Amino acid sequence: MSKATLTTVFIAFLLTSSGAKPNGKNKKPKQAVPAIECDMRAGKISLSEFIVKCPANCRETKEKVYGTGVFASISSICNAAIHSGVITNSGGKVIVMKMAGQAIYKGSLANGVRSLSLPNWRESFSVSVGKPKQGVTYPSTLVFVPSRPTTVKTGEPKDLPYSTVSPVTEAPEAEPSSTAAPPTTTHVTIPITTSAKPRATVHKVREAGSSHPYFSSVARQSQSAQGKGPAQGVHRSETSVTIRRQPHASSASALDPRPDNTEYEHWLYNFGQYSPAPEEHKPPSETSHTRGFSAQGHDLTARVPELMSQGDPNCKVDIAFLMDGSWSIGKRRFKIQKDFLVDVSQVINVGVAGPMMGIIQYGDDPVTEFSLKQFSSSKDLKPAISKIVQKGGLSNVGKALSYINQHFFSDANGNRGGAPNVAVVLVDGWPTDKVEEASRLARESGINIFFVTIEGPDENEKQNVVETNFVDKAVCRTNGFFSLPIKSWFALRKAVQPLVKQVCDTDRLVCSKTCLNANDIAFVIDGSSSVGTGNFRTVLQFVANVTQEFEISDTDTRVGIVQYTYEQRLEFAFGQHNNKADLLNAIKRINYWSGGTSTGAAITFAADQLFSKSKPNKRKIMIVITDGRSYDDVRAPALAVHRKGVIAYSIGIAWAAQDELEYIATDPDRDHSFFVDEFDNLYKYVSKIIHNICNEFNSQPRN
Repeated sequence: MSKATLTTVFIAFLLTSSGAKPNGKNKKPKQAVPAIECDMRAGKISLSEFIVKCPANCRETKEKVYGTGVFASISSICNAAIHSGVITNSGGKVIVMKMAGQAIYKGSLANGVRSLSLPNWRESFSVSVGKPKQGVTYPSTLVFVPSRPTTVKTGEPKDLPYSTVSPVTEAPEAEPSSTAAPPTTTHVTIPITTSAKPRATVHKVREAGSSHPYFSSVARQSQSAQGKGPAQGVHRSETSVTIRRQPHASSASALDPRPDNTEYEHWLYNFGQYSPAPEEHKPPSETSHTRGFSAQGHDLTARVPELMSQGDPNCKVDIAFLMDGSWSIGKRRFKIQKDFLVDVSQVINVGVAGPMMGIIQYGDDPVTEFSLKQFSSSKDLKPAISKIVQKGGLSNVGKALSYINQHFFSDANGNRGGAPNVAVVLVDGWPTDKVEEASRLARESGINIFFVTIEGPDENEKQNVVETNFVDKAVCRTNGFFSLPIKSWFALRKAVQPLVKQVCDTDRLVCSKTCLNANDIAFVIDGSSSVGTGNFRTVLQFVANVTQEFEISDTDTRVGIVQYTYEQRLEFAFGQHNNKADLLNAIKRINYWSGGTSTGAAITFAADQLFSKSKPNKRKIMIVITDGRSYDDVRAPALAVHRKGVIAYSIGIAWAAQDELEYIATDPDRDHSFFVDEFDNLYKYVSKIIHNICNEFNSQPRN
């Protein structure tokens, strides 16, 4: 064979080998799934449909979720997936599909995650099991919504929390270093020209363990900045800044790839709603206490005015500030009080999806300066507060508390129902009228009362106080959380941050009306001969299991029980047992009666003996438990209690008549009427009844 022939054969062999596939097949590439954290919101991601992998234990983070089935884009993806049953608390893959915004998002409790209601939002999403359909491939990296152009007014580099997410593939691989930059991120250095003086100091970081997102975000940023640049408090003189930009973004318009600031507002990443202003922009009247909270420095609202309108979704409360306008306060201290309220309004980040703020001035009589709905941004509140004129008169705090309870927290004034009601009372010295009764009624209406007392009475002055221990008699709870004593008017501004932290800690606003603390519940129990002693004890255990899920006190949920045969017996009335331990013991002590079955008469008896004494601000709930057909008519008595606003549940066992159960139950029957074939299966409906009570409560206006 010639040399030329050998060369030809060798080249042909090489070509054949290079085209061969392993095992003779094309291997299908595995879907790379980006891993996210529990706090990742769908609105941060600019893709319309994508797949992500959630970590374990997201439910414990209590990241907020808004809606049921379809969620507002400010919701945590992972907790929305747990709520929908797409994944468990162990984590897993989730497919997210974006869709148009909804007019309303209804909250509910599902799979251990309580979602909240929201009036409307511009973008929604749904979640499904993270198994892509055949032939469908999702992006292996996530692209985040850009927040703003790279117009930087200081020479200070920012620590950017996100750009793209490194994918996690099916094959095991080492966890990427937290300090390594994602492989698709491009770094460019853009020279920045700035006329601002270098910043000398910034405000102090509060404790890292703070439960309020404002303070925890400050702590996180402070920690992440260590080792990445000059320490805080050192003058900076850089003339350029390194900026991460999105892939394919032009160098002329590099974008800051932080998460969607239209969802979270600038304060989440910039030390609160407003960035600290350079010294040259600070007005002469501003003190060091307010540095870091002024809008004067960077013209943030002019650049992105729409960012300020939503507010902090992690502090969704309706707040009434009761400011002291009495003559005893004087003009100078009245001005200090207004400055304090201005500071609070700027720190708290007011907006329609966050806190809303109104002010009442009290003296002889209370006057609404502006309602909850009058101003929807912190920027607009500042001049409005500055223009308030002192009214004068006495310090009638009790009158003011009655006023907010009866008039201020109403739909007409902007009360949103789904947000806790908070009243912060500012008092110079002490009130000139009694507060105990007005405060009790306000608490029963679900208002969380805070007191800020400035220069309170000393030992010699206490004899002049109209009502001793007025703070403890007024506040939501006497555990110190709801009272802030201030020794001097000149120290009032130091209370801004603690007060904001406390009113925004919604988990501790225990006086808010919820599905667990706002009810009068009457159990109407069949004690007829067909039940028997053993089964009657099973019924009592069921009643105890339902009851112990509620918050029991005279101002929270109250429970009464009627047992019936041919006759009726009031076992105990609403408010007779005002703590959970006493109530559960009272349930255990109920004796089985035995006799016939007159369910209709028992419903009428419960209406007369229990619901006629129900408080007007309580939801009236009746739970009828029976094991057979009634000897009398149930339709007329049931209709009568329905017309009085009683929400009726019926639970039938064994020989109970289905038609009677439906007559007794409030519509729709499927949510209020249940049947079990034997007494031992009653326990299966404990969680169902609690869920339905809460779901119905959350779908209705709060007050």
